[in-house]
Amino acid sequence: MLGVEDWAEIRRLRRAEGMPIKQIARVMGVSKNTVKRALAADGPPKYGRAPQGSIVDAVEPRIRELLQAWPTMPATVIAERIGWTRGLTVLKDRVRELRPAYLPPDPASRTAYVAGEVAQCDLWFPAIELPVGFGQTRTSSRLPVLVMVTGYARWLSARLIPSRCGEDLFAGWWQLLQGLGAVPRVLVWDGEGAVGQRRRRQTVLTEAAHRFRGVLGAKIVLCDPADPEAKGLVERANGYLETSFLPGRSFVSPADFNTQLGDWLARANQRHRRALGCSPTERIDTDRAAMLPLPPVAPVTGWRSGLRLPRDHYVRLDANDYSVHPTAVGRRVEVRADLDRVRAWCDGQLVADHARCWARHQTISDPDHLAAAARLRHQRRAGGYRSATDEVQLRCLADYDQAFGLDDQGVA
Repeated sequence: MLGVEDWAEIRRLRRAEGMPIKQIARVMGVSKNTVKRALAADGPPKYGRAPQGSIVDAVEPRIRELLQAWPTMPATVIAERIGWTRGLTVLKDRVRELRPAYLPPDPASRTAYVAGEVAQCDLWFPAIELPVGFGQTRTSSRLPVLVMVTGYARWLSARLIPSRCGEDLFAGWWQLLQGLGAVPRVLVWDGEGAVGQRRRRQTVLTEAAHRFRGVLGAKIVLCDPADPEAKGLVERANGYLETSFLPGRSFVSPADFNTQLGDWLARANQRHRRALGCSPTERIDTDRAAMLPLPPVAPVTGWRSGLRLPRDHYVRLDANDYSVHPTAVGRRVEVRADLDRVRAWCDGQLVADHARCWARHQTISDPDHLAAAARLRHQRRAGGYRSATDEVQLRCLADYDQAFGLDDQGVA
């Protein structure tokens, strides 16, 4: 079965590189029919596998202690020190995975970017307390701002998102790409869990990231741990936001934060950059022209779930409950949520539409839903749902006298 990674790479080679099907089949080591099916498929192939542990998990803390003291210690010596009696292959693989975190820093060389080639992405956590409604506030650890900078034009985009979960991260990422109007050929990330991680010095993306990049036709590159220079553009952009945008501002809501951020970005991208000799606005058209076009079909992002609506006609999303029209009680509803709205459909009809709440443990009710529920309860109590066949027949009392053998005077 073709894996999601191979499926995404086939689509990238076709869309981004313009490679013919025969050459793709030769490069990927698959048949031409497999390439054709991958290009014609509506979505990525699905594959599930139950997670399994490893026999090395029990001794990993001891391995980390030895690597912290001696980062270059050979795996064979580590096996001797911890008394390892099993096969060496699985131990060497784990040591190879852990060792980079304990090696000395490896400085990066200076990099030049061509138009349309790359954009760097990261999360910035502003050191503020932001009101989110219902008397609640969020601190910096729960205020992820998705930041993206193009390599050639240094065009800066950013947006505050509700959480760093994959559903919100990819929804925010897609909005930034829509605002840019094109897709960079390479998207650089740090080791963000929703995107992927570096394992054995190789990029291992999540399935959601493969689906996302497969639709875009782009490549996602993850930086090595402890290597901020590899994405220095977005790291400097985070510092720029910290020192230029944030000071002297106050915010009353997440929407207010994004509004002020959008106004500031429009001015910041017009400022002269000494490294460029011009402003990002003067370069962005050249940068955008060399990028990939936006895909004709948008990638699937945001929260999606389906359930049978319970009698209390509420659905839960991100620790909050949202009301649904009570006529859908007992029927299947599909819940979809993006960064701004929470909606529910039943048999193709919209039965709920709420602004997404950033507070937690709240109940969001539509007055129309509550009024409809009250009417339905009143009809239920008044017998509005009882048909004529539900009437209970009264039995004649003489039938009981006859059954027990009683005469008219009550004597047997």
